[in-house]
Amino acid sequence: MKMIFMGRKKYAAELLEWTLNQGVEIVAVVTDSHFPNSPTAQKAFELRIPVITMEDVEQMLMDPYHSIDVIISYLYWKKIKEPLISGPRYGCINFHPALLPEWKGTAGYNVAILNKLVEWGATAHYVDSEIDTGDIIRTFSFNFDYRMETAASLEKKTQEIQVELYKSVLLDILTNGRLPSIQQEPNQGRYITRLEMEEMKRIDLINDDIDLKIRAFWFPPYNGAFIEVKGKKYTLINDFILKQLMTKDSTAAVVREQKNLIKH
Repeated sequence: MKMIFMGRKKYAAELLEWTLNQGVEIVAVVTDSHFPNSPTAQKAFELRIPVITMEDVEQMLMDPYHSIDVIISYLYWKKIKEPLISGPRYGCINFHPALLPEWKGTAGYNVAILNKLVEWGATAHYVDSEIDTGDIIRTFSFNFDYRMETAASLEKKTQEIQVELYKSVLLDILTNGRLPSIQQEPNQGRYITRLEMEEMKRIDLINDDIDLKIRAFWFPPYNGAFIEVKGKKYTLINDFILKQLMTKDSTAAVVREQKNLIKH
């Protein structure tokens, strides 16, 4: 089976070698290679897989005699269009780090915490002309407690299960070819744009649960929940996050532990 792999971040990089070990031929990788420290680009170079652009893939699929069986989008950040959508024999499949059809677009981890949800997960779906609206192949989900999560920690848990979802779907494609799917209903669920997500970070000191909002948008190195003073935005941090940032051997950690021992 021949694949074009489109993705980024360390999770995508780690899947390249696993995919090759299943006997899949990764013809090329499309990634954020314009960044010098791109983990997916580095892994592709290490495995001697060509790194190309989306425009290169479009040209490849315009050839009626191309041999690409499937295109995978794993945390790929650009909108995918024809001929990538319908060109591959087994389709173009996106792995979305949220449960569809409920949560489309960006801000998934944030809204999961803000809405005090008890379940989250990842979705494999075929790509269509819109964003996150294609037919659903499969979802993997898990329970979590919003009171003990930040956006960063929820991303880690989601990516652990999304990696397993990827492996499950790929093994099925190797056995069965194009997989069955369920159509999403029009206008089902909520789509959040990046602009909306950025505005959601603004803290209303009167009406917001400030600690909840700080955790919901804690995702360094990106700016988090903020207040605005004289036109300048300031990301807030709370005690919950400070405790996570302390190393156990730091002076602050030792002092805190001594105080806890005195209290008890």
